[in-house]
Amino acid sequence: MVSLRLVRKALPILAAVLAIAGCGSSSSSSSTSNSSTAAGSATSTAAAGAASCRTVAAPAPKGPQNIPPPHLTLDPSRTYTVTVVTNCGTFAFRLDVKQSPKTSASVYYLVKRGFYDGLTFHRVAAGFVIQGGDPLGNGTGGPGYTVVEAPPQNTQYVLGDVAMAKTQTQPSGASGSQFFIVTAPNVTQSDGLTPDYALAGKVISGIGVVEKIGSLPTNPPQDGAPTMPVVMSSVTVSTS
Repeated sequence: MVSLRLVRKALPILAAVLAIAGCGSSSSSSSTSNSSTAAGSATSTAAAGAASCRTVAAPAPKGPQNIPPPHLTLDPSRTYTVTVVTNCGTFAFRLDVKQSPKTSASVYYLVKRGFYDGLTFHRVAAGFVIQGGDPLGNGTGGPGYTVVEAPPQNTQYVLGDVAMAKTQTQPSGASGSQFFIVTAPNVTQSDGLTPDYALAGKVISGIGVVEKIGSLPTNPPQDGAPTMPVVMSSVTVSTS
């Protein structure tokens, strides 16, 4: 199966660094010193994030899934909050039932089945997104069904947005179980995140935990699997 991977053309932060380097002082030693300082700061941030996460063993993949598609409708007058407990802390997001009824119902359905318990965040793209929810743990798995709910074409993805990953060949708004959370203040279409990813909800608490996961060192660097496992030990949903 093709990896459910978001394509990123360029990070705004990276573009800014390159622009500064191109217009910098004629002193090569000054440029080198500034670059070293920036790299050291990024390394320190990653190290701090890793140090504040509890070390856990990598879970075994759950294997291919063949779950029947959901046949339920959530009440748009009620509030559905998904709470995610990880070894780096706990965060919660509210399902966007009004704008994304099918996508929200699918996430709710999977959470109630315990589908996400024991899964990982298998991808961290620095200053962009964190991505998880794959039962295979490598970015290629899903629940065995697909929901399609295209978002509005004026959709902008901002810090804390929770949206669903899809392959490039799938239609706009297609989703399974993999989701990503935006860790950049704002992501534009020029960054590669076109309005084709179904919105699931918005982080309402614990955004610092999300950002901490987003700062972890990865292999390969900047965009890859965290070098330490980030495991969702418990994912639950409450209704009010």
